[in-house]
Amino acid sequence: MKLVVVIPAYNEEKTINSVIKGLKSKGYKNIIVVDDGSKDKTYEIAKKNKVKVYRHIINRGLGGALNTGITAALSEGADIIVTFDADGQHDSKDIQRLVKEIRKGYDVCIGNRINKDMPFIRRLGNRILDLITYFLFGIYVNDTQSGLRAFSRKAVSMLNIKTNKMEVSSEIIYELKRNNLKLAEIPIKTIYTEYSMSKGNVNILSALKIVLKLIFRRIM
Repeated sequence: MKLVVVIPAYNEEKTINSVIKGLKSKGYKNIIVVDDGSKDKTYEIAKKNKVKVYRHIINRGLGGALNTGITAALSEGADIIVTFDADGQHDSKDIQRLVKEIRKGYDVCIGNRINKDMPFIRRLGNRILDLITYFLFGIYVNDTQSGLRAFSRKAVSMLNIKTNKMEVSSEIIYELKRNNLKLAEIPIKTIYTEYSMSKGNVNILSALKIVLKLIFRRIM
């Protein structure tokens, strides 16, 4: 089965090189990086690593980058698609654990990062978004915002992603329920560094925007 790793990246020149090299060292050769309108050298560094790189002229957001990457992976004949963050927080050793669940017959497997090692404020923010996702869409997932996910080809072919920003993570959960896709969750390791902790933080204003967009997505 052909496995393709999709890495959405925005201004990740500090980590993209080590992330790609780490994946390659574990034998992952089919890698797609989506440079989402970065203003630094993310694109150039990714290209030097001889992986497929797609570039957005402007910053569309996480949802837009995932859409581009998943579409590209499907066009390349992927049987399993793994999404992997570019900030260095994921351990490439966990990929095979997620893929194993897909091979068991699950449509999607999401890595659960939430444990006692996750900083309290971040853990609280994730739990709130998990609950909001549940109340809006009627499905509870332990870590809706996790960037490490594995999808079967069938699953991604059924997803209808309409949002462009960070709310895409909750929208994916809605799409799993809408299409009656079989979901597995497994605990994964998270690598906390000062850099990875600085990425993806949601303030009150952005959180409100996410909630409003999810409500709009629910009634569409």
